[in-house]
Amino acid sequence: MFGAAVRADDTPSPALAHRIASAVAASRLYPDAALLCTGAVGRHGASEASVMGRLIGTVIDDARLHLDETSSDTLQSVRAAAAFMRANGFDVAIACTDRYHQPRVRMLFALAGVRSRGLAMPHVGSGAYLRRMRLREAIAIPYDLIAGIAQLRRRR
Repeated sequence: MFGAAVRADDTPSPALAHRIASAVAASRLYPDAALLCTGAVGRHGASEASVMGRLIGTVIDDARLHLDETSSDTLQSVRAAAAFMRANGFDVAIACTDRYHQPRVRMLFALAGVRSRGLAMPHVGSGAYLRRMRLREAIAIPYDLIAGIAQLRRRR
């Protein structure tokens, strides 16, 4: 599960709350799956991962829950998830993030040599918000493609 902003009072932003609700629903569909929450401390309060873990931990077994509190961007989150998957013998990542973010996440998983699927999450937010997020992704995809390829070359 990919992080999003945390508010100053340590509550999730609407985007993070949406991802948490989607992850809880998915955890019921995949009862044997581990859930990795990624996200460092952002502009406010606690780490994104710890906020996710605190809220999800009330619903699912703590043994399934794993936190990555060091990743501060999508590329770092994918790298942490890929390492976690390899260390635990998992075959496929189910990317729990907003639909507009999934193409970039899945591209980075592919560059990391990890098969992935996107979790079907309905869009939330105003039309203006979605347009802004899609524009951000359109800019970020080429940047992360270059960064992901560079990372791949360094690993070799």
